[in-house]
Amino acid sequence: MFWAHCEHYAQKDDATSRSLQDASMHGRHEQWMTRYGRVYTDNEEKEKRFKIFKENVAYIESSNADASKPYKLRVNQFTDLTNEEFIASRNRFKGHECSTKTTSFKYENVTTSVPATMDWRKKGAVTPIKDQGQCGCCWAFSAVAATEELLNLQLQELVDCDTKSVDQGCEGGLMDDAFQFIQQNHGLSTEANYPYKGVDGTCNTKKEANIAAKITGHEDVPQTTKRPFLTPSLINLGSDFQFYSSGVFTGTCGTSLDHGVTAVGYGVSDDGTKYWLVKNSWGTEWGEEGYIRMQRDVDAKEGLCGIAMEASYPTA
Repeated sequence: MFWAHCEHYAQKDDATSRSLQDASMHGRHEQWMTRYGRVYTDNEEKEKRFKIFKENVAYIESSNADASKPYKLRVNQFTDLTNEEFIASRNRFKGHECSTKTTSFKYENVTTSVPATMDWRKKGAVTPIKDQGQCGCCWAFSAVAATEELLNLQLQELVDCDTKSVDQGCEGGLMDDAFQFIQQNHGLSTEANYPYKGVDGTCNTKKEANIAAKITGHEDVPQTTKRPFLTPSLINLGSDFQFYSSGVFTGTCGTSLDHGVTAVGYGVSDDGTKYWLVKNSWGTEWGEEGYIRMQRDVDAKEGLCGIAMEASYPTA
């Protein structure tokens, strides 16, 4: 009888503990909703999102407890989304349609040594972090980031006007095709002249005609090259990207390229890990104020997450 009573009270204590944990998690979810202005259509949707939020928080805390990982995750604006939902809404690089054509690389035989570290932000060549929202135009952000120096060039112009080839606005595109459009269009307008809206729109030819910056072409970068210049790159998003917060990312990912970013430098962390400094387009709430440091010089020639596979840059 004594043992039966003990088991009964243990089960009751477990149930009470789970109830308190759920209540605490519900409170965290409510606070999160307030912070990010999230409103759900009905209670069923709210409960569904709460369960996803709860699972993601548990994953984030478990990952951060792993002392072997040199990077941290955190609860952010994407915490009520499954990884599949997140990728579907943000990443529509048309990798499966990418050309196999290669271009020349004029720096291939240059023997001049490059700096041990490079951060183009410190040289005034990188504009502020932007947020693509739920428009799948990471390809446009990546292409424009490599084209603009000090000037805030226009993303929406590419979304609206570059639609005659593979590029299809919020439905996805290719950085190389974006470069070709900029060249053929004789340049791009500015953000102030053609504001970003984050949705597909009709090309405004009058605003498009107000050119602020031009390029003469673009070149592909060999996989083994250290890049002392701004370089649009393609990567495969592992699940940890969704919640990345800080540190040098060394996580699991593949080489099926699905997201466009821009390498704006490289360096070495305090523990000696070499990294790429990468500019993203998910706002400053994500990562290290919008940036991620990704491990560099890994054994695979494709680079971590395929970052070395299809890099290119515009030529002036």
